[in-house]
Amino acid sequence: MQHTKSESDVTSIATSSPPRSPKRPVYYVQSPSRDSHDGDKSSTMQATPNFNSPMESPSHPSFGRHSRNSSASRFSGIFRSSSGRKNGGRKRNDKGWPECDVILEEGGYDEYEEEKKLTRRCQALMAFLGFVLLFTVFCLIIWGAGRNYKPVISVRSLTVNNFYIGSGADLTGVPTKMLNINGTLRINVYNPATFYGMHLSSPSVDLIYSEIVVATGKFHNYFQPRKSHKNVTVQIEGTKVPLYGAGSSLPSTEGPIQVPLALSFELVSKGEIVGKLVRTMHRRRVSCETIIDSASNKPIKFKKDACTYT
Repeated sequence: MQHTKSESDVTSIATSSPPRSPKRPVYYVQSPSRDSHDGDKSSTMQATPNFNSPMESPSHPSFGRHSRNSSASRFSGIFRSSSGRKNGGRKRNDKGWPECDVILEEGGYDEYEEEKKLTRRCQALMAFLGFVLLFTVFCLIIWGAGRNYKPVISVRSLTVNNFYIGSGADLTGVPTKMLNINGTLRINVYNPATFYGMHLSSPSVDLIYSEIVVATGKFHNYFQPRKSHKNVTVQIEGTKVPLYGAGSSLPSTEGPIQVPLALSFELVSKGEIVGKLVRTMHRRRVSCETIIDSASNKPIKFKKDACTYT
């Protein structure tokens, strides 16, 4: 049976139901995203619809369970993504961060520093030994090259200023013949070394008669540069030298006489190749035979074959 609505029923229904509100415009809300914690300032734009009635709004009690479920799922998704399933069994510290195992190094830094110092000492010692070895080899090479350079000696002349033989007695009163002589010896010394000089010296320069030293001269020490010549003068003198049995065959100097004498001396040369660390030393012995005429004051020239150089 179909019932027809009366005008009063229609009017009551119209007054009981609220009128629909006009449609409102849609507006947007900017909310921070999860990436903003990492320094990213990007944001998401979400559209918030305009609901016509409170019943359509998500905050209505009828939709409360749905909203709680959605928010719970949203937060659970965040924690699940950050921690995952593995974080469920880990312990957390006071700040909420999961604890992790710490890798312990074998030994401390002190052992490493000691090994480093030991390595540096070994390297320094090896460098020092290498330098000493190289320097020693260098000095040996220089020494081998420089030891062949010997001074070249040439006896030029001997000038006798005074020559006298007479009778006398020695300090003990034994009668014997006595000899007085003085003269000047001139020699030339050449240093053939190309890179170092020489210190030259001689113990003594002697005039010998029958194995008796009748006159002696002093050779003054001096330094001679490399590749240079030098003329050296030595004063020789002998006063009241007893001849004993060797002078028995000699006449007195009342008249001119000739006496055979031998000139002998040793020249010592010392070369400093590398300062005082590397030195060379050579000894050259010179021996010359000559005859002295008491009546002549002319210089006695020595030929090259008249002297022996050893």
